[in-house]
Formats: sequence, structure tokens, C-alpha cells
Amino acid sequence: MNRQIVKLFAFIVVLFGVLVGFTSYWSVFDAKALKQKEANKRPLLEQQQIRRGRILAADGTVIAKSVAKGHGDSLRFVRRYPHGSLYGHPIGYSFVRQGDSEFEQFHNAQLIGEESEFGSILDELTGRNREGNDIVTNIDPAAQRVALSDLEEQGFGAVVAIVPSTGEIKVMASNKSYNPNLVPYRLSKMNTNNVETPLLNRATQGLYPPGSTFKVVTAAAGLESGVITPETTIDAPGTIIDEGHELNNDFDKDWGSIPLDTALTNSVNTWFGQLGQKVGQDGLFETMQKFGFNSTPAIDLPADEVEKSGVYGENRELLTKDDPVDLARMAIGQERLLATPLQIAEVAAAVANHGKLMKPQIWNRVVDSDGRVVDRLDPSVYSQPVSAKTAEQLTTAMEGVVNEGTGTNAEIPGVPVAGKTGTAETPGNAACGGGLEENQAWFMGFAPANEPKIAIAATVECTEQFGNDVAAPIFRNVAETILNGE
Repeated sequence: MNRQIVKLFAFIVVLFGVLVGFTSYWSVFDAKALKQKEANKRPLLEQQQIRRGRILAADGTVIAKSVAKGHGDSLRFVRRYPHGSLYGHPIGYSFVRQGDSEFEQFHNAQLIGEESEFGSILDELTGRNREGNDIVTNIDPAAQRVALSDLEEQGFGAVVAIVPSTGEIKVMASNKSYNPNLVPYRLSKMNTNNVETPLLNRATQGLYPPGSTFKVVTAAAGLESGVITPETTIDAPGTIIDEGHELNNDFDKDWGSIPLDTALTNSVNTWFGQLGQKVGQDGLFETMQKFGFNSTPAIDLPADEVEKSGVYGENRELLTKDDPVDLARMAIGQERLLATPLQIAEVAAAVANHGKLMKPQIWNRVVDSDGRVVDRLDPSVYSQPVSAKTAEQLTTAMEGVVNEGTGTNAEIPGVPVAGKTGTAETPGNAACGGGLEENQAWFMGFAPANEPKIAIAATVECTEQFGNDVAAPIFRNVAETILNGE
């Protein structure tokens, strides 16, 4: 055979092999990724013919359901959200033209009853109509309502409530919220509303300076490394010089030599600034990472809809222990440190759970069309940021914050509370109108302090008030609602 013909034949065989390989990859191995692309509407069009499973709150309240439109071959199912904006975040929406988001997107396979590609083919061959599975969440409707109502009174912000021992998300409220029923008609306006940003889930996507709530992480690093014990005293003058700049206490108060409990109870900046320097950058970053900073949260929401907490550089890249940072200011929750409310709630939950951080989860169980539970949340440990001993020491100090310190508005009659306030200064923040007096107000904590059942982080944007004024009362109201409902 002519050598030229042999070469041509071999070349054609190779091309054919490449074609088969890519076709197989796209249609089989990468089928799931193709389905997830927003531009690929075919799966959503097909799903219109499937009764999508309901999403329910912990008490059985229907959060999302599908209703039938038309008959016979024209039968289609359309998504409805009976409670409007109450669960806009974190549930999201699911519509053919607009796609899907948040919980609806993450749990799409269960909601349309798609157990596997082969199962879908079998359904088609046997002529069986596929039905979606219901998903029961951990969300507490009463507490969700209280959280959103309180936020609406204060302004923009978010609340996250977690069961420390299991990671169950009982509340995820974000204001401004939105009504998913209006997405087919107003999605474009929602996307371009740069003032209220209603589609932004502030609980998981809002990045804010955590202020003094971060002092719990700094204290944890100090205790775990052995740099301090609860009895160790550090001299805390009214002002220290750090990186050539002044770091001040409130009213420039000189506290003298004080231990951890006094420093945390009164949120003494110069004490924690010096502790951060003693712990060192490696130690502080290591502790942060154990709490979940610098990592995508292990929550059942799409990865591109949750933000990583950490120290951000000029180009929005996360800085590491090898990058230059102002350690003293970072130790008090300022510098370029940014955190989501979910992350701060996780810090509180880890301390409450004897130092173990559980993976936060919104879903609780999957129920098929016959009423059988086919899958159930199995709580799992994400990390152990601190030892049980350190967690106990931090709890004692955090109780002082509520009993006699900066967080007295979080007190619940007859219930011991552990917590920490935060008031991060954000002067010139364009999102707040560029004023000089705006703060990011925080409160994080858990209750009961001696037998924790709920850990909560609450934050309010663009306020001239402090964490104890606006965030601590939200914590108290949400915690009381959850504890009273048990």
C-alpha cells in the first residue's frame, strides 16, 4: 500500500478517535457539568414536565411547591413560593427561563427525583412518570420570621443560627430579601438594584469587617498555643503604637495589667492587639483556618454563591501567613479582614460545641413520593479549631461579656448566655453613602452557655450605633424564639 495513503488512513483514524473521545466525555462523563450550565436550558425544559418536590421547613411548613398548568401534552409544572420573601434566602428560585439558585440549585437532583442517569433512562423505557422528592429543611419558621422582621427594622444585614452539636441551620435571614414569585417578571430589575441588592444573600455572600467578634479567634489562638492562660495578664494602656500608627481603646482608657476575662468582657483593643503580636502571624492564620477562614464553607449551597472569609488584598485575593499584614489590627478584627455572617456563626458554634465545628447544613431529610425517608442528614465534624478545655475557657470569658460587659442587651432572663459584640468602623464606605460615622455592628454568641442549643451571629450594616445596641437584641429575640419553641 502506498505510504501516503497509509499516513492519511492513520491520520483519519486518530481524528475519529479524538471525535469519539470528546463526544463520550461530553455526553457521559461531563453530562452533569453540562446540565449545570445556565445556558443549557434543556434540562429545565424537561423538568417542567416533572412535579418538582416540595421544600419544607422543620415544622412541615411548605416553603416551595410546584403547581400544574395545562393538560395532556401541554401539562407543565410551575414553581410557587407561598411565603414570598420570608425564605427568599437561602431557598432561592427555580424557573425555566431564569434558571435556579441557592438551595433550589444545590438540591436540584433530589427535587426532580434524578437518582442517576441510568435511573432516568429506565423511567423513560418503562413509561413511569418521574416525580421529585420532597426535602425537609432545618429552618425554624418562627425564628426566621423574627430574624427578618428585626433586620427590616434596623436596615440591611443578616442573621445565621446554627445548632452547635449538629450543624443544622435553623435561621438564615438576609435583608434586603426578595420574593421569588416575582423573579420571572422582575429578575432584571433585581439584578440591577445596586442599592438594595436583594439577590445578594448577605448571610453567605456579604463580606464585612468582623470587628471585635474576631477577638474570640485571637483569644483561641493565644490559649491553644500556650502564649497565654486565662490568668496571664497583659498591660493594656490607652494607646499603643503599631506599624507606625496609634491603636486605641475606647475613650483611650488605660486598663493596666489585666487577664483574658477582663479584656474580653470590656473588649480592650490594646490588649488583643498585643496578644496578636505575641501569637504571631503563623499562629493566628493557622487558628483562623481551623475555624473555616480562607476556605469555601461546607454548606449545601452552590460554591459560587458563598464567599470565603479572610484577609483580602488589593486585587481581592486572599492573603496568607506569608503576606505582610498589620497583625495588631487584624487581631481586633480590622485591617483588611472580612468575614461572612455564616463564618462568624461558625466561630460561635465551634466554641459552643466543645471546640468541634460541625458542617453547617440547611437540609435535614429527603422524602420520596410514597412518604419514605430515602436520605437523612448525618452530622459530621468539619474541624476541631480548639480543644474542649480552651472552648470552656472562652465560654467563661464570653459569659462575662453578656453579664457585665459590652453585650448586656443579649441577656435572656433565666438563661445563661455567652457572646461577643463587634463594632467595626467603616468610614467612607460607598455602600453606606460615604459617611464618616457608619459602623458594621455585630453580635455572636450561644445559649444556654452551660448547655448550648443554638449559636447565632447577627450583623447590621451602615449603622451609627454599636453591636450591643442593634445586633445583640436581634440575637436575643431569635435565641428566645428557638429556645421557647423546643
